[in-house]
Amino acid sequence: MYNVPNLLSFSRIVATVLVFALVIVNQPWAFLVAAVVFLLASLTDFFDGYLARRYHIVSQVGIFLDLTADKVFVCAILVAFVQLGLVPAWIVVIIIVREFIVTGLRSMAAAKGTVIPAGKWGKQKTFITLIAMEGILLGKGLGAGHLSLFPVMLNFNSSMLNVGDYLLLLADALMVLAVIWTILSGVEYVREAMPLLQEKQDTAVSKV
Repeated sequence: MYNVPNLLSFSRIVATVLVFALVIVNQPWAFLVAAVVFLLASLTDFFDGYLARRYHIVSQVGIFLDLTADKVFVCAILVAFVQLGLVPAWIVVIIIVREFIVTGLRSMAAAKGTVIPAGKWGKQKTFITLIAMEGILLGKGLGAGHLSLFPVMLNFNSSMLNVGDYLLLLADALMVLAVIWTILSGVEYVREAMPLLQEKQDTAVSKV
């Protein structure tokens, strides 16, 4: 049981490579396989944390793997989406920049012996982002090609519309929502870190 949470976290890194490759193939069957792998990998994010807490086997290696796997998993696959034009680059830039800011703030807090916990906006952001990404994979796997926000295609009168089209349109809308939540969660982390930033500033002033 000791290594299971770490293995689950590491499996997300492996899944990242597989899903990335399948997305680049850019074929309906590949998107469907990617959707299954992505869903299973996303579920490991819950189970590794649950098992670690349930059996009290939290370790520094496990924390590192969990945080690293989450960021690599989401960001790498979003980059693949950008390459195919499924998601605009500005969305991915916002998400990645937010990750850098949060990592920096957490590192600064850790150096001062403080832990900045994940807030409600951050948890909701992760959930919405994963659902949106899964929807994009499923939509493309089911043959979407007439409805989307990236680029804007709203051919509701097309006789070729299918379930995948509506699913992709919904997923695109959720991706926009995920960006809003990404910004709000970033603000939440900055607000939590403000006392630490102020403390550093006050110390510098006192030395002068």
